[in-house]
Amino acid sequence: MAKESMIERQKKRERLVKKYAGKRAALKEIIRDESKPMEERFKATLKLAELPRNSSAVRLNNRCQLTGRPRGYYRKLKLSRIMLRELASQGKIPGMVKSSW
Repeated sequence: MAKESMIERQKKRERLVKKYAGKRAALKEIIRDESKPMEERFKATLKLAELPRNSSAVRLNNRCQLTGRPRGYYRKLKLSRIMLRELASQGKIPGMVKSSW
């Protein structure tokens, strides 16, 4: 189980990313548009820099939905390798069986 503080920090980042996604996209579009004057693009760059650092999607980590573990994460299932193995052993994942010999 991951530290409670790390899981909460991740949730806070997810909320910020969701909140500022539209604003960030609009500012990035202005910055990329080379037909706009340089001054306007520079102002958009400064406004983008004023937004919270954690509102950038790059700062999100993939974490297990059940334990919060950041490593050994399967994107398709949104689980860590440990929970995947445990759930497979219990027969809770259809079509998956833990092999043993």
